[in-house]
Amino acid sequence: MKYARQTQAALDRLDQSLMRLRDMIKRGENQAAIQYMEQGDLKEIFSELQSMITISQTDTLGARGTANGPGML
Repeated sequence: MKYARQTQAALDRLDQSLMRLRDMIKRGENQAAIQYMEQGDLKEIFSELQSMITISQTDTLGARGTANGPGML
């Protein structure tokens, strides 16, 4: 449940950042948009979400800190 809340919060931040990027592009602020993508908040938010996904794929521990697997409770 905690992972789902954290993931949703990260997705919400990404959505807001993409809206901000879209607005920059619509206003013709292309240099600012490029900097925002390469060095700004969008890069950080995307990296955070990517790390969460990577960790969830490699973490084999269950909610109680015990290994998940066949026949395990």
